[in-house]
Amino acid sequence: QVQLVESGGGSVQAGGSLTLSCEVSDLTYDYCMAWFRQAPGKEREGVAAISTGGAITYYADSVKGRFTIDKDNAKNTLYLQMNSLKPEDTAMYYCATSLRPTWYLLRELDYRYWGRGTQVTVS
Repeated sequence: QVQLVESGGGSVQAGGSLTLSCEVSDLTYDYCMAWFRQAPGKEREGVAAISTGGAITYYADSVKGRFTIDKDNAKNTLYLQMNSLKPEDTAMYYCATSLRPTWYLLRELDYRYWGRGTQVTVS
């Protein structure tokens, strides 16, 4: 059973920055990984995804140029650097793993293991 634990969330003023981390307990397989988020009253949406080796990344249009996804396979950790944060970025952020070839589409159905989330609040 793969376990993912997010950290790094918090409250920040608009224009500020935060870095989220996601530790993965099991790397039996080389997973593609992604960050999703869910705001109150809204559906969960894909934010950013990264290939197994980290060379390929995809971003939702709403975060392009502001967020950066990265992974450190040696540390079994996924990151999301968030800059120029806006109030509309307020949400619970989740990390997830995928072994499917359609991982880059940032669809929930392509991701099997999920963390419990970390809250980001921008005011």
